[in-house]
Amino acid sequence: MQPENLKTAIQLRHALHRHPELSMQEEWTRAHLQRFLETHTRLEIVDQGRWFYARYRSPASILGPDQTPDQTPPIAFRADFDALPVEDNIDAAYRSETPGVGHKCGHDGHAATLAALALEIDHSGAERDVYFIFQHAEEIGVGARECADTLKAHAHSHKIEEIYAFHVFPGLPTGSVGLKTGLVHFASKGLSMYFEGKQSHASMPEEGINPAFAIARLIEQLENIRDIAARLNLQGTVLCTIVQVVLGEKAFGTSAGSGLLRLTLRAQYEAELERLQQDIEGHARQEAARYGLHYRSEESDVFPETVNPNKSIQKVAAACGQIGIPVRHLPEAFRGSEDFGYYLKYHKGCIFFIGSGEESPGLHTTGFDFPDTLIEPAVEIFKALI
Repeated sequence: MQPENLKTAIQLRHALHRHPELSMQEEWTRAHLQRFLETHTRLEIVDQGRWFYARYRSPASILGPDQTPDQTPPIAFRADFDALPVEDNIDAAYRSETPGVGHKCGHDGHAATLAALALEIDHSGAERDVYFIFQHAEEIGVGARECADTLKAHAHSHKIEEIYAFHVFPGLPTGSVGLKTGLVHFASKGLSMYFEGKQSHASMPEEGINPAFAIARLIEQLENIRDIAARLNLQGTVLCTIVQVVLGEKAFGTSAGSGLLRLTLRAQYEAELERLQQDIEGHARQEAARYGLHYRSEESDVFPETVNPNKSIQKVAAACGQIGIPVRHLPEAFRGSEDFGYYLKYHKGCIFFIGSGEESPGLHTTGFDFPDTLIEPAVEIFKALI
């Protein structure tokens, strides 16, 4: 990688880190990244509102609009750029300037790396078209779905065949690559369950309808998630995590009339996630009916299962071997979710991992900071894939 490009990319990463923005609020981040590419490259920029992509057009595609047998199909790379509602406690001049918000998942590094790749390709060229996708809202599972649907809708014009991404990985040796074939990230979703009854004076609870008992009975059933999985004959691992319970007010003279139970449902397979949700909501409706409550639910943070094709993983392994980067094959899928799976529903490709060190603070913690030393190896892997 050209030293000047690396220096420029590191400066970009520090600027992004100083100005973190939460999912669906990334206005400064998106605009700054666009201005960076407009200033430093000649790439075509396509603004999609909440996200954008840049395109390098190879000489072959410029000369002829129709793909010829000797022209390699376009390839795409994805970087996310949203931050988390987590305080940034790093000791660095570029520490977050937004209280309570920080780049604690490394998306500042992902975005700076993709911008660095754009600098390299703009300077040196490539024998195929390259798309650089800068994506919003990964943390809530919205961004990739919007991007992937847009790319699919315009598939006739861009003809992207493969798409790749990486994620920083605390626990792996710095700069080494972790690969996982097949299922790599569980599917998950947030489920908000609302129970509406009738408020009453605390001295006359019989005149109201308190949802506490229905919610308590449901929680008791959820404690035996293994029994639920066995009864449904689910083949993969499923998890149900209670994340919030809200019931009534801090008013000792009032019997609660409404309640809220929030769960995170997680499963190896999307189809089994849906079956688990249907079963849980079926019990919720039964309990609501038992006590005369009105029940409704809302979904949020919906993530697909992410499955890496073996052929794409082999390509990444070959790219790493070509440039001398050590590879480790990961034995198990991650329970945590990743929205990159939406792209893999329509395209070949995969997501892989680059280690930030065995002693690195964990993701989503106040002390995590994407190492600048990972930008160059990530760029070199992407270039080898191109």
